[in-house]
Amino acid sequence: MQLLGGLTPERFLAEYWQKKPLLVRQAIPGFRLPLSADELAGLACEPEVESRLILEKGGERPWQLEHGPFAEERFAALPGSHWTLLVQRVNHWVPQVADLLDHFAFLPAWRLDDIMISYAADQGGVGPHTDQYDVFLLQGAGRRRWQIDASVNDESPLLDHPELRILEQFHATDEWVLAPGDMLYLPPGLAHYGVALGDGCMTCSVGFRAPGHRDLITAWVDDVIALLPDTLRYGDPDLAPTQRPGEIDGKALARIREIIRQRFIPDEAIDAWFGRYITQPVEEMFDIEPLSVAEIRARLQRGQILRRRESARLNYLDGDPFRLFVEGEEYVVPDGRRPLARLLCDQRHFGPELLSFLEDAGHREWFAMLQQHALVEADDE
Repeated sequence: MQLLGGLTPERFLAEYWQKKPLLVRQAIPGFRLPLSADELAGLACEPEVESRLILEKGGERPWQLEHGPFAEERFAALPGSHWTLLVQRVNHWVPQVADLLDHFAFLPAWRLDDIMISYAADQGGVGPHTDQYDVFLLQGAGRRRWQIDASVNDESPLLDHPELRILEQFHATDEWVLAPGDMLYLPPGLAHYGVALGDGCMTCSVGFRAPGHRDLITAWVDDVIALLPDTLRYGDPDLAPTQRPGEIDGKALARIREIIRQRFIPDEAIDAWFGRYITQPVEEMFDIEPLSVAEIRARLQRGQILRRRESARLNYLDGDPFRLFVEGEEYVVPDGRRPLARLLCDQRHFGPELLSFLEDAGHREWFAMLQQHALVEADDE
């Protein structure tokens, strides 16, 4: 793959993924961002879009952080250097940005977080830091110098800042300058520092999330607690007399272990819970009016290619039963509907193959139930 510098996906995953950085020159030759700096700033003015502005210098304090939405006048008042605008989930708002994800289809979709795009004035950056996710840094415009520090660990001190986790000390062990089309992959936990070299620096950060153990366990426990009736109690009908009343004996501990390990954590329950958890929507749908099945069929019959709504989260567990998870909801999929479920999850664009399913009345009815989530839309929506 050109994206991976000639490496196969198998070799990249075996040698680099979550292990070490990879620099690829011209990962996407001739790459040009599908939106301008002004359009990115326009997104940052919208209340539905998450955005941040970081000023290393020129603010009321070093590394001043501001949250959007921003007024247009704010950008006109910015200093000439040392600031960065970051806009999250641009792939949810700009279909042409979302299409970049086709290059990363060798990775599981549930691991995707979003595509963040940053614009930086000369010397702009967000400070040396670590991230707890995998990220592909694709240069879109201008140049950026990236440095890494392999000596940083979880105990490394941070600057005193209420919101930003900026490293107090950073000693570069490697350095690269990226031009448009170049890409740098960084594994989780590797300290890095990017600085714009000149104005007009725009970088796409394609991030792949890694759920934290604390978040997973907290969400699981909350879910289990909500389902437990208060009538369930510890029981010991086989209790025998004790000579040591102060001891918590082995039989009591075995009963407690059985309650925690077996009764409430069977594998099937964990699998289904994780499917619901990982597909929880990340943002409100903002009163999206779903395309009707009839409209979808009509568009497909005219030869139009439709797309999956970028913010929609759906995945499946291919087993018996076959489970489909859509926006945090679980559906048990009948045998005859499984190919359609796989199509909706595995592809981001839909054409004749979806149309062939929708020619069947049974498929149409089942798809209409799912389309309540506005899964399929047109580029002009």
